[in-house]
Amino acid sequence: MIEEKIVEIYPSDKIQSPVHLSIGQEHHVVAICAALKKDDMVFATYRSHAPYLAKGGDLKAMFAELYGKHSGMAKGKAGSMHLCSPANGSMGSSAIVGSIFSHAMGVAYAAKLKKESKIAVALAGDGATEEGAFHECLNFSSLKNLPILYVIENNGLAIHAPLCIRQSYTLGALAGSYGIDYFLAEDGFDMENIFEKTIKIREGIVNTKRPFLLEIMTYRYKGHVGVAEDYDKGYRGRKELEEWMRRDPLVGNRALIEKYRGRIENEIAEAVNFAEKSGFPPREELLKDVY
Repeated sequence: MIEEKIVEIYPSDKIQSPVHLSIGQEHHVVAICAALKKDDMVFATYRSHAPYLAKGGDLKAMFAELYGKHSGMAKGKAGSMHLCSPANGSMGSSAIVGSIFSHAMGVAYAAKLKKESKIAVALAGDGATEEGAFHECLNFSSLKNLPILYVIENNGLAIHAPLCIRQSYTLGALAGSYGIDYFLAEDGFDMENIFEKTIKIREGIVNTKRPFLLEIMTYRYKGHVGVAEDYDKGYRGRKELEEWMRRDPLVGNRALIEKYRGRIENEIAEAVNFAEKSGFPPREELLKDVY
């Protein structure tokens, strides 16, 4: 519903940032974050709305950030692709594909050295696994026994390119080659199963001090970037979308939707109003926090 509001507002140009929507992929993110502890640290990609909110990020600060306002979570400088809420363990997201793997691994290494019982989580798409950093981090985290959970959201696409023309490997075999345990969640909509499995995976990581790779099959409803659909581009068909939507509890479970709709609409309206009324950063902020 939050992203549907973004779709509604976006044509007005009030949102001062490109957006990558999580619609269709939000279910498993909520389940995973609900299974984590508050001090577990999550690093995400530019499709960052879902992990930011699921880990406890403030909705008003998010909308103000999208509007480029000074009351945004990064004073209007980060935009949609770089949301973070460190106090809640949402450590940041990046538009540089694959960069979050090494960031999360660094946190996991620190947790090991400090003998802390928290874990790091790297949340990325299937396309990011083709980056060299992913393979290097799998190797190093296994070699050093680091408490890190790699979560790969497999929607079968890297922008418009399908898996069959990009990857000669499977993630299960790849994880095994590095001595890392692996699990495939075949239905990203099965929130209860993913929640319960993540609790067990987290316990295992903490107890064994070993990394884990969780792959989740999911589907992106909107285009890669922006608020429009892209089923006229020729790389995927609407029939595929309809098959996923038939199983989507956030589409089909009318009782669930109506139970929460009013409260959530009010929350969203308050956040949008906050963003609308907030001021833009003053000129003296231009070079602050720039290194």
